[in-house]
Amino acid sequence: MIMRPVLLATLAALGWAFSAPLAAQVMPEPDAKEVAKTPLRDLNIDARDIPEVLQAAVRDPYRTDGFAKCDALVSAIAELDMVLGADYDIAQDDGEKRISEGRVGQSVVGSFIPFRGLVREASGAAEADRNLRAAYTAGMVRRSFLKGWGLGRGCAYPARPKN
Repeated sequence: MIMRPVLLATLAALGWAFSAPLAAQVMPEPDAKEVAKTPLRDLNIDARDIPEVLQAAVRDPYRTDGFAKCDALVSAIAELDMVLGADYDIAQDDGEKRISEGRVGQSVVGSFIPFRGLVREASGAAEADRNLRAAYTAGMVRRSFLKGWGLGRGCAYPARPKN
């Protein structure tokens, strides 16, 4: 019966949607185009590229050379903000819980692939997703480090946390 995997995938996505931080998302929310690409991503045919600013964060998240002036920190933080979205110190949260329609859609579409987890591992898609998530995490670590570096150097916001 095909309804059972769809229901389980939907419930899993709903649980993830409610547990994700609402104010500042680490990974962008999938739109209809991303949902449609789910089978291609599962087969590692259409992998997502990791932005260069995140690749640099993976290589050395605690690099300080080139940050003698606060303006350089502002530029570096702005580059990360463009990819990561708002940081926790400025993100707005209206307090409402939302169901991520894109993630639910991805789960439903992905549930039609038999043995999806094995397919994703064999194709390299799971490893690519792990690398992408690690890059986003490194970007958040980098941004936090740079704001701390700016705080220590006496820089004004946005080269330091807002609060």
